[in-house]
Amino acid sequence: MRHRADFVRTRKRGSAKAGRYFVLSTLADPSLPGLKTGIITTRKVGKAHDRNRLRRQVRGILQRHGEKISDPRRLLVTIVRVGSAGAEFDALERDWLKQARRLGILGGGSTRQPSTRP
Repeated sequence: MRHRADFVRTRKRGSAKAGRYFVLSTLADPSLPGLKTGIITTRKVGKAHDRNRLRRQVRGILQRHGEKISDPRRLLVTIVRVGSAGAEFDALERDWLKQARRLGILGGGSTRQPSTRP
């Protein structure tokens, strides 16, 4: 997502859930070919290297769990909250997944490994 209008439309018309480290906003848009994401990190979050690291971590979370989004034709904005810079990746991932579940956008796909037992 590169245009301010997409961010504003998602925040105004979509639904949002806030967690400890992130605020996730989403808006279904059937005209999109697939998932369109945006990440917002303000200077309040930390210095440039902290903001860049957090953006990379959010992109990593999206790469891991993006295929689990039930209807990928949507806009998804992740706002990084103050205090996220000191968090471990696992805590960030858990918070992002929790907010995504609360929004009801996570569908199929399991985070657990399949059992090898007969």
